[in-house]
Amino acid sequence: METVEKKIEISSPLSKVFNQWTQFEKFPQFMEGVEKVIQLDETHLHWVAQIGGKRKEWDAEITEQVPDQRIAWRSITGAPNAGIVSFRPKDPNHTMVSLQMSYEPEGALENIGDSLGLLSRRVESNLKRFRNFVQKLETETGAWRGEVQGSEVKPELEYDSSGKSGLD
Repeated sequence: METVEKKIEISSPLSKVFNQWTQFEKFPQFMEGVEKVIQLDETHLHWVAQIGGKRKEWDAEITEQVPDQRIAWRSITGAPNAGIVSFRPKDPNHTMVSLQMSYEPEGALENIGDSLGLLSRRVESNLKRFRNFVQKLETETGAWRGEVQGSEVKPELEYDSSGKSGLD
């Protein structure tokens, strides 16, 4: 498996950046080659993308999600891939995003592209487009702040106007 690691600073608050990243169906608006992402349920996604001139489809599973900290995933069909995206505040109005992604190139064309660093450059440009997308928004297009730990899903907490959850 090959691994790509990229980081970027985004001039937006942590919760806005994290919330927007959870809106997977918006990914085609800033990710090159991604045609469609369908969120099947809280932890499963169906992807359609153009990779190396070929249309590919696969399903992925979110294996971990900690609001305002990280989201991890792995493919469950199609070419093997997995990754983690981490979020940390630099200050109240700036967020550092770190993305680590592992993947298995398929076929000669993808292996050549990998050796030329094409995926690494695509990931970097996608992060830059995500940064521009988020910074132009007045507010995120949605959010899902539930927690995922393996197969356990904890729905997002409901807060009242005092900021207390139903668990307080």
